Amino acid sequence: MSLQDLPVERPAETVLHPDDLPTGEPPSAQRKGWSKAAILLILPTMILLGVVILYPVVSAMVLSLFKDPTIDPVTGKFVDQGFAGLSNYSHWLLQRCTDSTGAAVSCPSGTLGSLFWQSMWVTVFFTVVTVAIEVALGLWFATIMNRAFRGRALLRTSILVAWAIPTAVTAKLWYFVFAYDGIANRILGTEILWTGDTWPARFAVVVADAWKTTPFVALLILAGLQTVPAEVYEAARVDGASAWQRFRLITLPLIKPAIFVAVLFRVLDVLRIYDLPAILTGGGGGDGTATTTLSILVIDQMRQGFNSASALSTITFLFIFAVAYALVKVMGVNVVETQEQQRKA
Repeated sequence: MSLQDLPVERPAETVLHPDDLPTGEPPSAQRKGWSKAAILLILPTMILLGVVILYPVVSAMVLSLFKDPTIDPVTGKFVDQGFAGLSNYSHWLLQRCTDSTGAAVSCPSGTLGSLFWQSMWVTVFFTVVTVAIEVALGLWFATIMNRAFRGRALLRTSILVAWAIPTAVTAKLWYFVFAYDGIANRILGTEILWTGDTWPARFAVVVADAWKTTPFVALLILAGLQTVPAEVYEAARVDGASAWQRFRLITLPLIKPAIFVAVLFRVLDVLRIYDLPAILTGGGGGDGTATTTLSILVIDQMRQGFNSASALSTITFLFIFAVAYALVKVMGVNVVETQEQQRKA
């Protein structure tokens, strides 16, 4: 018997339903129809985002162009002072204030206008230090939680408890820890005024924020670790790769999207930090301005003038937006694109 005489199994012919047959509509017309449907589906979301995000931002920008109202000594009512141009922005960026004669002078030391750049520095300091500590500790915790051992569920729950505690409660908890007769001084055998000196107050804020938010970072990184196939590690062990080589050449590249997301979330969160330093150190610490962040400065200014506070809010918004844009575009924080590149590799 030759090969030609062998029976050949042929695939069954596919029978198309009449509804599945092409309608004859050109692809361009189908794409236009899909585009209209997509616009109708996302339109309610865009309208909602415009109401809750775009409208407050535009309103703050409009208010920032007007002078703060003053009280009329005759009537005792607030009176609008008219258009201010960009003077509210120069008040913060150039630290220019108005004296009793109406002339522009440098803001005296101790006024809110003189604290802008210091608050900016404090905010950036908290962001860089806390995010670096939280990512390092979060990577360590996630590596431990990713291992299979008895009691792993209990360990994961214990680590996540700190993140579940409200920030105000966390701040008050660490306020007692760093009190003069608190447990911190007793353990260290010191007599440090943790919330009364400049750098101890900043150190207390960093420790409290790292304690609270490191579990959140660990949770994000753990999600990335669980997507790494175990076969990759087995192949690396067969090839003789050491533990450090497996971590550096396999783990870190494959969990890079998760780390990027964690860094992005935490950077944007710390840039607008308010409640933790406000409650832990009273919004100042040390000389009264050691832990004053941009958000604390905005709230303090709202008690003195809403339009000037709107200018400061706009500056803060643009600063955070610029940082977010830099992280997304310059540093390549694009999870979908990164995962696609890894899949192709």
